[in-house]
Amino acid sequence: MKKYALIIHGGCGALSQFSEKEQKAFLKSLEKVIKRGERFLQKGEKALDVVEKCVKLLEDDPIFNAGKGSVLNEEGEVEMDASIMCGKTMNTGAVAGVKSAKNPITVARRIMEKTSHVFLIGEGAEKFIRKEKIERKPASYFILPHRVAQLKKVKKEGIVLLDHDDNKKNTKLGTVGAVAYDIYGDLAAATSTGGMSNKMIGRIGDSALIGCGNFADNKSAGVSCTGRGEDFIKAALSRRIADLVELKGYKAKKASKKATQYFKERVNGYGGFIMIDRKGNIGEGLTTEGLIRAYVKQGKKPVCKLFK
Repeated sequence: MKKYALIIHGGCGALSQFSEKEQKAFLKSLEKVIKRGERFLQKGEKALDVVEKCVKLLEDDPIFNAGKGSVLNEEGEVEMDASIMCGKTMNTGAVAGVKSAKNPITVARRIMEKTSHVFLIGEGAEKFIRKEKIERKPASYFILPHRVAQLKKVKKEGIVLLDHDDNKKNTKLGTVGAVAYDIYGDLAAATSTGGMSNKMIGRIGDSALIGCGNFADNKSAGVSCTGRGEDFIKAALSRRIADLVELKGYKAKKASKKATQYFKERVNGYGGFIMIDRKGNIGEGLTTEGLIRAYVKQGKKPVCKLFK
């Protein structure tokens, strides 16, 4: 059996605040996606295709803060960000502030493949979506009751709410991502998010920023992050993790431990990450109570976890 590995995430935070029913819903969704992703890898699909497919499935599930389940900004609208990166070629695409795309990760992939650019935002990205005939949805598709209630609550309290904040009892968990290592020895990573509830119009977090919330290079690692985006941007954490593998020679487990320590100590970082190193070893790190994640390797049963 040829070697492969896949790890996905659906956000991080104080997961004990959620009911047993809600926790089971997270696990059920993860199990569905990780099993489908593994079948793709077993069939010989490339890592880049697999991470896009896995993230699309997560974007379509309203329990996560991405795609259909995205949180609302200060004007009650969605502004979604995503990025994707191929470890073999280091080609990448990113998009930010889009309001109509059903699957922002597909927009990022198309930017990578159909333009000479890496990153499109706002109206320029929307124009590209229309030109490429990428599936769009009306605003009503994204304006979900639990997100409207969440926005009303945080507006009343006069705050900007991270979807992961551990002192809030009515939130759903956040940013989604996937990292894959395929049977050809190639890595890829993809990350997608709706951002923060009540965020300022135009705010961009780490998910669309290569080297911050997303990164992949066959010489080092693939990484996807989730949490307080500003912290990941300051720490440039996904690239730092990759450098620990490439420059220090660390395997996934040690690189994850060192990166988590740095993230916490240097910027008081709040969040978590998933990774696969250049040899197909899986790693993860978190400074929160929990991280919604699932992983699988060839010859092993999938593992779905919420807590440390």
